[in-house]
Amino acid sequence: MTRFLAAPLLALMLIPALPQPIEANTLNRACLRSDRDGATRQLCRCIQKTANKSLSRADQKLAASFIKEPHKAQEIRQSDRRSHEIFWKRYKEFETKVVASCKHLR
Repeated sequence: MTRFLAAPLLALMLIPALPQPIEANTLNRACLRSDRDGATRQLCRCIQKTANKSLSRADQKLAASFIKEPHKAQEIRQSDRRSHEIFWKRYKEFETKVVASCKHLR
């Protein structure tokens, strides 16, 4: 019985010691590379932190593509695909959170 409990307890103790996944920083990099005047390091970092809490990596990659190709956002928004509609709702929620979280950096 003690061996049965020892393995799960040992595993629980080791979990915090395991390396955490590396942040993708997809939006942060795209923001910093953009030619927009307001794209400061602090603002881009704030946007990325909000994205990490709100969007999957795939969503972040798609959102980052809007910085380079703004028309792509319009295409996604107007798309008839259900997956695009669902993404767009998540993206708009993310956008609202960015405004609330990062407005002091503008």
